Amino acid sequence: MQQIFASFSASISELKKNPTALLNKADGEVIAILNHNLPTAYLVPAGVYELLLSKLEDYELGEIVNARQAEKPLAIEVTLDNL
Repeated sequence: MQQIFASFSASISELKKNPTALLNKADGEVIAILNHNLPTAYLVPAGVYELLLSKLEDYELGEIVNARQAEKPLAIEVTLDNL
């Protein structure tokens, strides 16, 4: 059985019937949307989605920093006068 990463779930039929009621019932929590009892999508509140994007961006920037730190021994030191 596939793991569901949400404390609240609903079928696609429930989502189609009344999306607003479903969102209100979930009260700001992530909703796993199920098709034949398998998660096919996650309905994520806007604030949570924005936080995830921010964390992903921070992670990607950290990877760039780590890559550039590894290149540091290859750097050529210059002074402003040399420019």
